Amino acid sequence: MYCAVNDRVVRSAQIAEVCNSSANHLAQVVNVLHANGYMQATRGRQGGVRLARTPRAINIGEIFRLFEADVPFTECFAIETNTCPLVPACRLRQAVRRALDAFYREMDLVTLEDLVKGNVALEGIFNLTDGLEPADCAGKA
Repeated sequence: MYCAVNDRVVRSAQIAEVCNSSANHLAQVVNVLHANGYMQATRGRQGGVRLARTPRAINIGEIFRLFEADVPFTECFAIETNTCPLVPACRLRQAVRRALDAFYREMDLVTLEDLVKGNVALEGIFNLTDGLEPADCAGKA
C-alpha cells in the first residue's frame, strides 16, 4: 500500500518506519514480492523499491497466498506432521476449510487499487514530503 500511494522509488527503511515493522521483516517481504514480480528492487545508494505492476493489477488474494499458503491454519491441515487424534471425528476442520475458502474468495475480489484509491486517511499516513521522509502525521518531533 505504501508503494501504491507513493508512486516512485522509496526506501524500504521508510516503509518499515511508517508501518512500525522491523527492517529485517520488511526485507523478507520485499524479497518475496520482488521474486514474484510484484515489486522492483534496486540496491545501492540510489536504490529502493517500487511496484512492478499497477495497483489495479495486484490481487490481494494472490498476495495473501504468497505468504500464507504454505502455513497450515491448524495442525490438522499439515498432513505430514499432524498428530491430532480428533481428525477422524472432527467437524471443525471442514468448517475451518469453508471459512478459509470464503476468506480467499473475498480477498480475490480486492485489488491494491481498491485499498488505496481515494483513501485520504491512508495517503495522510503514507505520503512522503519533498525531503523523501515519511509525513509526520502523529505530531512527533
